[in-house]
Parts: sequence; structure tokens; C-alpha cells
Amino acid sequence: MNTLPGKISDEEIIALLLDKDKRGVSYLYQAHSRLIFGVIYRIVKLEDLAENVMQDVFLKVWQNIESYNASKGRFLTWVVNIARNASIDVVRSKDYRKNQRTDNVDTEAAHHHSDEMEVDHIGVKEVVAKLDPKYSSLINLIYFEGYTQQEVAEELDMPLGTVKTRIRKAFSELRTVLK
Repeated sequence: MNTLPGKISDEEIIALLLDKDKRGVSYLYQAHSRLIFGVIYRIVKLEDLAENVMQDVFLKVWQNIESYNASKGRFLTWVVNIARNASIDVVRSKDYRKNQRTDNVDTEAAHHHSDEMEVDHIGVKEVVAKLDPKYSSLINLIYFEGYTQQEVAEELDMPLGTVKTRIRKAFSELRTVLK
């Protein structure tokens, strides 16, 4: 159970969201907005855009809470995956790519350190760092940098099949490390 001091638990947030009680969104924001924003910002690299994506993420959580299945994973992991996928969708959009060519992103360095701390808050990077470097580099590119498997294959000059195999092995090792 993820009960924060003086805060509501994730299970209670889930119950409120399932009841379509708007307090559930408020509690979710209080409990996890910094982490969620950090994940989004790390991928989209623009603060205004990250804020817009975050609003979309909270709306998706609200609209799709019935699809959350506790037996498949933790609630926060489910929300972070929604955030990650929404961020990747934005980065892949034509508008984003067009704006990236014309915009100057000066704020990235200023936010880099604090966002890294937000993602590290749940200890994911520490666990990934314990893996063999051939696996940790793939997980870092895909889950923290927002690359697709195809982009990783191109970036590392590696066959796509090898990337997919190593990712499966990386998750197997992650499960071992987490047990």
C-alpha cells in the first residue's frame, strides 16, 4: 500500500476515481504530479508542452480507470505508462517535429537535474543501473528517453531482433533484481 504521510493511499485514489469522484484526481495530483511531470518532461523536453501532456494524462486516467487491473501491476506504474505513451505520441507528432526544428530549447539544462531526481524518486534508475550495461542502456533509451525499439536499433547500429531479445532479457533480469 502506497500511503503517503498525511495523504490518501493509491487504493483510496483508485476507489474515488472508480466512483467518478473528482477528489480522486486531486489526490492523484497531490501524491504523484511531480513524478508524472518529470517522466513527461524528460521525453518532451518543453515545460509548456509537458504541462499540456500532463493534463491529458490526468484526463486519460479519469476516463480509463476501469481498465486498471491491480493484478497486472501497481497503480503508479499504470499511470506512468499512460504518461510515457502520451509523451511519446506527442514527440512523434508532425507538429512537435516541425516546432523542434524552429524552436530554441534553452530551458532543458535548467530542468534536467530536478527532473532526474523526480524520476529517481521511485528508485527505478537505481534498479536499472544494477543490470548488465547492455540491458540498462536499452531500458534507459526506451523508458527514460522515449525511444522506440526501431530507434534504439538505429542509434546503436544493432538489428531490431537483437534489441527486442535484449529487452525481454532485461525485463527478466529486472524481475530477478526486484525479487
